[in-house]
Amino acid sequence: MKRRLLLIAVVAAVGLGAQSAQAADGVAGVDVSNWTGDVDWAAAASGGARFAFVHATEGHDYVNPRFAAQFDGAAAAGLVRGAYHFAQPHESGGAVQAEHFLRNGGAWRTDGRTLPGVLDLEDNPYQDRNGKNACYGLSTEDMVAWIKDFTGTYRARTGLRAIIYTTTSWWKTCTGDSTAAGSSPLWLARWGADPGELPKAWQRHTFWQSADKGTLPGGQNAFNGSEDELKAMANPPAEVTVSGKARSRTTYRLTVANTGPHPLTDIKVSGRAFGGQRVVKASSGCKFSGTAVRCSIKRLGIGQKKTFGFVTKPRKKKGTVGIRFTVGSAVVKLSAK
Repeated sequence: MKRRLLLIAVVAAVGLGAQSAQAADGVAGVDVSNWTGDVDWAAAASGGARFAFVHATEGHDYVNPRFAAQFDGAAAAGLVRGAYHFAQPHESGGAVQAEHFLRNGGAWRTDGRTLPGVLDLEDNPYQDRNGKNACYGLSTEDMVAWIKDFTGTYRARTGLRAIIYTTTSWWKTCTGDSTAAGSSPLWLARWGADPGELPKAWQRHTFWQSADKGTLPGGQNAFNGSEDELKAMANPPAEVTVSGKARSRTTYRLTVANTGPHPLTDIKVSGRAFGGQRVVKASSGCKFSGTAVRCSIKRLGIGQKKTFGFVTKPRKKKGTVGIRFTVGSAVVKLSAK
């Protein structure tokens, strides 16, 4: 059994100006790379752009030489911005490329203006050079495993789910229309008047790239929501996942995990035994008396977890017994018969 608790974020949302720019299907934005050249971000902002995605890395060794100037320039002009990694799945493992991305611009910043990182998955543009097909020579099973390797590494390091940039055609062909990445936000690439059909994993798109050029610099994009919702993506709340197991009628385990993007401090855990039993033993960091137990966690870094063990003494040999734990608004009930 698991319960998730959203906590108050440690960063206040940054203001992006009084006027809300709306694209045809949401808030307007751009994507840029080294090929875009120097960007006049002030002009982009005045022209309606409210967010930008900046190419950071490719494969396991390429870094966009203009990344810092483009990424920081977008923020200086008041735009919410994010970094993206152009995947080369045939070159190295997903974890290797995720680490390269994280070292070179993809690491999320708690500044209230940085979007989760993006994994860019599209047709192999170097087929003449590397001799691979549009799917980089990987089977659908291997491609799905590679994507999980990348996104899993990114989530473990940042506490965030990477955004997936792709086309419906590529996703169907190269992953077999897998639903494995459905928990990641979708940035759909489809040049035209509407987003069209989505991959099976998603019920809605979060971003839509509708053209490779237009009135704004670089690719033309829209966020599928309001400007306040866009800003909320750049300022996600802390998250705690609470899970546990009754190993027997007298022994219990509870795990508190930091599954969000912020380090957490001073986490309080309270529990109460039920079914006619009392707590007789608990892990370090806990105090108990009768049916009640209280534990504290001084600090949990991103991706870290703390497990507690408890021993009870039932008064009856039969019947349902257990412990009900509360962590903030999250409640987990562990029971045994």
